[in-house]
Amino acid sequence: MTPDNAPAYGLWGLVVVNSLVFIIFAFSFARPQTRRDWRSFSAFSAFLVALFTEMYGFPLTIYLLLPWLTRHFPGVDFLSHDAGHLFETVTGIQVNPHFGALHIASDLLIVLGFMLLASAWDGLYKAQRAHTLATAGPYAKVRHPQYVGFVIIMFGFLLQWPTIVTLILFPILVGMYVHLARVEEHESIAAFGDTYRRYVKEVPSFFPRFRHLSGSPDKVGRERHG
Repeated sequence: MTPDNAPAYGLWGLVVVNSLVFIIFAFSFARPQTRRDWRSFSAFSAFLVALFTEMYGFPLTIYLLLPWLTRHFPGVDFLSHDAGHLFETVTGIQVNPHFGALHIASDLLIVLGFMLLASAWDGLYKAQRAHTLATAGPYAKVRHPQYVGFVIIMFGFLLQWPTIVTLILFPILVGMYVHLARVEEHESIAAFGDTYRRYVKEVPSFFPRFRHLSGSPDKVGRERHG
């Protein structure tokens, strides 16, 4: 937490460090290889840069909303770091935002997202080496666990520090991931035909069917997908 006598913004070193840490962390799990992989990873990286720029650099959202915020919440120092957690501020929750329910939920979602990315990459890497369809681990639950992992991480950050830019970017990126997933599936159907169609019938795209959690789909070959 930023000390009371320290600046809350203009900390561009923290912007750079935090952006690099999370981008490199995500890269180590996602391992982009194709042009499509790099496109999705670059979009996720842009989300992180926009987030940390407002969190530590320039609070664009605060400045744009300042007339409304000061009118409805007098006495709040909106240029302080704690007030930047807008969900807690506007709801009037009297708690240190770093230890509040939303922040804890945010942290859990971010960790869950990175764990999903790591597990998906491990299953995909093993399948690629064996030249088979990735059906182990999270690929037994959803067909595109890496995209799901990216979305979970972004949603976790939104709970912690919502901004106008990231709120706009979030649905755009979700739509982009859905589109990329559809393109990948068309390519996989063209390459594997009925074997991939059976996998599609057995495993949902993004939301697991809980009745399938104890089972796993047929082990059939497949191209790399997110």
